Order: sequence, then structure tokens, then C-alpha cells
Amino acid sequence: MASGFKEWQVVCDALASGRQSIILRKGGIHEGRAGFSFAQESFFLFPTRFHNQDQFVREGNIVAKPEWVAGETVSITHYCEALWAKTLTDWDKVAALEPYHIWTEETIRQRFDWEGKGMSSGSIHVALVRVEALAQPWDFPYEAKYGGCRSWVTLPEPPEGTRAGAVPVTGDDTFSTLFAKLREILGE
Repeated sequence: MASGFKEWQVVCDALASGRQSIILRKGGIHEGRAGFSFAQESFFLFPTRFHNQDQFVREGNIVAKPEWVAGETVSITHYCEALWAKTLTDWDKVAALEPYHIWTEETIRQRFDWEGKGMSSGSIHVALVRVEALAQPWDFPYEAKYGGCRSWVTLPEPPEGTRAGAVPVTGDDTFSTLFAKLREILGE
């Protein structure tokens, strides 16, 4: 089975365009006792339709759509590989990541300060992801099991060759430069 990482459509768009290559996550209400973790090293981006996305991001084209309905077609267009994931507890390091994502400072600060479901206040998870555009979208029907406030969902088995011809959205040189800048920010 394939793993899907649920993320707001506007953030998926930023990842798909190469505007963003990091994911900052605290976790969802239904993450379980242990809380959120970057449990998968590779995954498909599963766009969600959170209705208030525009209040929490600095940029991006947001088209308000109702929540998914069973039977509606989900179109998966991008695949990610997490090159590393860390839990940050230093707000200054989190704040220094601002040029590399589209969320507002207030949104990230709220996530950083939130406590619950196995996650402590004063922390947030960050992952550097290499995003690939699939050559052809992978479509399948939405099911209720994909709903809820959770980050990870189990997707159906993708058709053979789904990743064939996938192309990184960020060139090697640009991505290497980004990788170096992020290591510098995180003090590595």
C-alpha cells in the first residue's frame, strides 16, 4: 500500500511549484497517543480542502472548495521523499525558516506553542522533502477513511508505473543550495 501525506491544497501547490521544499508539522487531532512523526520517508501528497487556508498563509492561490465527498475523484500529482526530518525546539531556528515556506508567522507560532496528543509545547517537526511531479496524475475515488484530522493515510495500491517519468520540481543545483542553507540555519 502507498502512503499519503495530507496537506492543505495551497501548501501542496507551493511544494509542487518548488516554492517550498520543507514541511512544518505539529500534528492532527487523530495522530494517536504518541503524536505526529514523519513516519514515512516517501509518500504521495494528498491535497486537503481546509476552508480557511487563506488566513494561515502569506501567499498562494486558494480556491475554496467543500470538503471531499465519498466517490469524488482525488487526483494525486506529486510524490515526495523526506531527506531528513527533525524536531525543532528553538523558536529562533523555526523563525529563520520563514523564507522557505508560505505559512504566516502566527500560524507556525501557534503550532510551535500547541501542546497535546503526545506533542509538547515549544516544538515543531520539520522535514526537507524532494518533490517529484508525476508524469500522469493518479486518480482514485475519495473514501471516508481519508478524512479526519490526521497527517497520514493509507492509499490504494498505485497503478504500475505511477512514478515512471516523474521529474523533480527543483533542479539539483537549486536543491543543493537550499539543503546547504537549511543545514546552516539548523546549525549542522
